[in-house]
Amino acid sequence: MDLQLNGKTALVTGSTAGIGLEIARTLAVEGAQVIVSGRSQAKLDQAIASIRASGGKDVRGVLADAATAAGAQALVDAVPAVDILVNNLGIYESKPFAEISDADWLHFYEVNVMSGVRLSRAYFPGMLQRDWGRIIFVASESALVIPPDMIHYGMTKTAQLSIARGLANLTKGTRVTVNSVLPGPTRSEGIVDFLRSVASDPNGTPEQIEAEFFTQHRSSSLLQRMIEPQEIASLVAYVASPLSAATNGAALNVEGGLYNAIK
Repeated sequence: MDLQLNGKTALVTGSTAGIGLEIARTLAVEGAQVIVSGRSQAKLDQAIASIRASGGKDVRGVLADAATAAGAQALVDAVPAVDILVNNLGIYESKPFAEISDADWLHFYEVNVMSGVRLSRAYFPGMLQRDWGRIIFVASESALVIPPDMIHYGMTKTAQLSIARGLANLTKGTRVTVNSVLPGPTRSEGIVDFLRSVASDPNGTPEQIEAEFFTQHRSSSLLQRMIEPQEIASLVAYVASPLSAATNGAALNVEGGLYNAIK
C-alpha cells in the first residue's frame, strides 16, 4: 500500500531507539523526509545509518533534548516547519506511590507531557495555515489502566490523551488531524531491566521474566507477549498518512488486547 508520504516532512522525538526509531524508519522507507532527534550524537549517527540501511533515503538528525524548553526550541530552530509531528519521547519506571517524590512527578511531566506540548505549540499553527498536518502522541494503555506501581507514568499518558483531543477540537473543517496511539508493553531498549525490576526472580532468563510479567502484571493481554516496535510503527505510519484523513481526535489502541472497555 502506498501511504502517499513522498514530500512530507516528519519529526519524530525520542527516535534513536525502540518505538521511535521504528516509526522514523517506517516513515522514511515510505518516502517521508524524516528528522530524528536525540541527546547523543553517536546514537543519532547509528539511527540514521540504520534507517538508510533499511532503504530510508531522506533522513537527518538534530542533536537536542526535546524534554527541555531549550532543547525544544533548538529543534524548532533547526526545523521551522513539519508536516508530521510524532511526540514519542517518554520515560517510565516502576516505583511505589509513597516513594514518588515531587521531583519525580515534575520530571515525568516535563519529559512525557511538556515535550509534546512545546513542539505541538510550535508546529500546530503552521499546519492549520497550510491546511494539512498530522500530530500524533505516542501514549500508552497505562493512560486508561493505571499501573499501581507506575501512577506518575500513567498520569502523564492520560494527560497526553487530553491534549491530543483538545488540539483535535481546534482542527474542525481543516485537513489537520491530531490523534493518540496507545501501545502496550513493547520490546525496546532497557525493557529487560524494567522487567527484572518487577520480577520475583531478577536472575531468571529473559523468557521467564517476560512470561511472569504477563501472568502477574498484564494478565488481561490477549497477545501475552511483548509487542514489537514495528507493530506500533505500522499504525503510526498509517495515521501520519493522507489515507487516514477521517481519523481525528482518536485514541487508537495497539496494546495487544490488554484494555477491555466492556466490563
